[in-house]
Amino acid sequence: MKNLIIYTHPNSSSLNHFFKQVIIKSLEESGHEVELRDLYQIGFNPVLSLGDIEGQRMGKVAADIKEEQDFIEWADRIIFIYPIWWTGMPAIMKGYIDRVFSYGFAYRYDQGIQKGLLTGKKTIIVNSHGKSNQEYEEIGMDKALTLTSDKGIFNYCGLEIQKHFYFDKADRASTDNIVEWESQILNFFRENSL
Repeated sequence: MKNLIIYTHPNSSSLNHFFKQVIIKSLEESGHEVELRDLYQIGFNPVLSLGDIEGQRMGKVAADIKEEQDFIEWADRIIFIYPIWWTGMPAIMKGYIDRVFSYGFAYRYDQGIQKGLLTGKKTIIVNSHGKSNQEYEEIGMDKALTLTSDKGIFNYCGLEIQKHFYFDKADRASTDNIVEWESQILNFFRENSL
C-alpha cells in the first residue's frame, strides 16, 4: 500500500513527531511504501492567494500545489498527523487544505451537487490535544471536531476515514500514556495493513 504522511509540528521533540516515527517504522517494516510531507521542513506556503483561487477555477495550480496533488494522487492512504491548537488544526495544515484540496482536484459541483473527488482513498488522522477527552465531550468539542474536520473536510472530499485518533492531555502525558498510545497505533496498523 502507498502511504502519504502529511505531518505538521515545528518541534522534533514533540509527541506528534514521536507518532510520526512510530507510524513510519511500522509501515516500512510491513513492506508498505511511505512518502512524508513535513510541512515545516519543506517550507510549505499556507497562504491561499487570489492567484490560487483564480487558478483553481480554471483548473490551473501553482507548481508547489501540483507537487502536493501528485503525492495525493499517488497515495492509497493519506495519514494526517497534527496537534489540535485552539480547537482546530494548525494554520499551516489548514493552509495546506485550503491550497491543495482545491476545487476540481478534491471536490467539485455537478449541477449544484457537491462531489468528493478523492474517493477510493483511505485516511487516518492522528491528533494530540491538551484538554482531556472528558472536557471536550462535556462542552461538545468532540462533536465539533468531528463535524469540522472529518465531515467538513475529509469526507467532503471523498476520503474514507479508517480511524481518527485523539490523544488527550498530551502536554502532560506520562510514560505509561505514551506507551499505551504507541500500542494503540501499532495495533491499529497491524490490523489494517491493507
